[in-house]
Amino acid sequence: MTTSELVNAIAIRTGYDRVTIMNIVETAMEEVKKNVINGENVYLRGFGSFITKVRKQKIARNITKKESIVVPEHNIPAFKASKEFSNAMKK
Repeated sequence: MTTSELVNAIAIRTGYDRVTIMNIVETAMEEVKKNVINGENVYLRGFGSFITKVRKQKIARNITKKESIVVPEHNIPAFKASKEFSNAMKK
């Protein structure tokens, strides 16, 4: 499902115009992204959590140059589904 499809589905269910729904969806995504970048987790009850995970430093291989390189520790965004969401997926 794309953002446009999501906006259309919400507009049909709520009766609001697509422009308003698009602004709300984009603003919500920007806020989630901003908070995760700042190291704050975003919890949406019944849906899941947007969190920051730390990838530890590791040694990788550049196979074209046949040398080892060090990939430093860094943060990555992650999503963890709620128990309710996970159980619904299992059914």
